[in-house]
Amino acid sequence: MAKRLEKIAFVASDTKQAQDALHNLVNRYGNTRLEDADVIVALGGDGFMLQTLHQHMKHGLPLYGMKRGTVGFLMNHYDEESLVERLNRAHLAELHPLRMSVETAGGEVIDELAMNEVSLLRQTRQAARIRVLVNDRERLPELVCDGIMVATPAGSTAYNLSAHGPILPLDAGVLALTPISPFRPRRWRGAILPSTAQVRLEILEPGKRPVSATADAHEVRDVLRVDVAEVPDVNLKLMFDPDHNLEERIMGEQFMP
Repeated sequence: MAKRLEKIAFVASDTKQAQDALHNLVNRYGNTRLEDADVIVALGGDGFMLQTLHQHMKHGLPLYGMKRGTVGFLMNHYDEESLVERLNRAHLAELHPLRMSVETAGGEVIDELAMNEVSLLRQTRQAARIRVLVNDRERLPELVCDGIMVATPAGSTAYNLSAHGPILPLDAGVLALTPISPFRPRRWRGAILPSTAQVRLEILEPGKRPVSATADAHEVRDVLRVDVAEVPDVNLKLMFDPDHNLEERIMGEQFMP
C-alpha cells in the first residue's frame, strides 16, 4: 500500500496572487520542512514549477502544482478545499531531464539540466550555422537557421510546439529534434529520436555567427559545442489530478482547434 501523503511543504512564486494563496494554505494545512515533507506543493505558473524542480531535485519529493500564475500546463487548478485528499488521489508522472554539456569560446565546460528543452539560438542578426550529429554520426553537415532544440515529451507542448515540432506522448521513449526557422536545408523540419540518442550540435563560424544555448532558464552564450542526452537515472515526479493528468493534457493538445 502506498504511503499516504499528509506532510506538505509549500513553496510559492513572489507574485501577490501566489503569496496570498501561500498564506491561506499554510494557515489551513501548516507548512512542513522540506527535510520532513511527503510532498511539495508549488504555487505559481509553469516557469515557477520548472524553477522548483531544479531547486528541489535533490530532495526526491513529488511535486504538485496549483496554478497561481500565467501559464499552467504543468499545474493543477487552484482550490483550497480537500488538498490532502486531492494529493492522495493524484496521478504520478515520472520524467527524465536532459543534460546539456556546453563548451564555450572562452574554454569553459558547463553542464545544466533541462526539464522541457535544450535550445540553441543565434545571438546576432546573422543566421546560425550548425552541424548536427546523432550518436556520433553526422546527420546534417550544415543547418542554417535561427536555432535548434531538443525537447522532452513534457516540453514538447511548449517552445517545441511553437516552433512546429511534434507533440510527444509521455511514454513514447522519444525526443524531438526541432529546427527554429530553418533556411537550409529547406525541406528539413526536424526528427524524432529515441530517448537514448546522444545529440551533438557544433557551431560553424562561431566568431561571425555566435550562438547561445539554453537549458530551460539557464543560458550560456558564445558556445562552440553542445552535447544533449537524457539522464535516465534522474526521476522527476510530478502529480496531477486524475481528471486532467499530464498524459491527457498532452493528448488534448493534439486536438486543439
